[in-house]
Amino acid sequence: MILSCIYIAETKLMGRGVFTSANIDKGTVVEESPVIVMSMEERKLLDQTLLHDYIFEWGGKKDQCCMALGYVSVYNHSYRSNCEYEMDFKKGLIAIRTVHFVKAGEELFINYNGNWNDNKPVWFDAK
Repeated sequence: MILSCIYIAETKLMGRGVFTSANIDKGTVVEESPVIVMSMEERKLLDQTLLHDYIFEWGGKKDQCCMALGYVSVYNHSYRSNCEYEMDFKKGLIAIRTVHFVKAGEELFINYNGNWNDNKPVWFDAK
């Protein structure tokens, strides 16, 4: 499920990003996407490719990884994100939920650290 107002477009600084064409209230699930779960052995192979930047750690012990389908892998990182992601290990889904009101035309961001307000440095040079 992806809200009909969500779309992918070019950003000024980060390549592609996810945007909204309508206002979205705080607490709204904007996307629920299935994931493809892979083992740590497969992750070692993925880490040698461009896909390294698009996978998520997965499982309660973080002993797996996953590739999310839908738009999930296109959301850009921000330490001041307006969305958060939630993992449902049993259903094999990642959901994106707004943590603030988002105005039409704005880009939707997640914090790659897992918590929307976590300022711990990420593995790449983040703005």
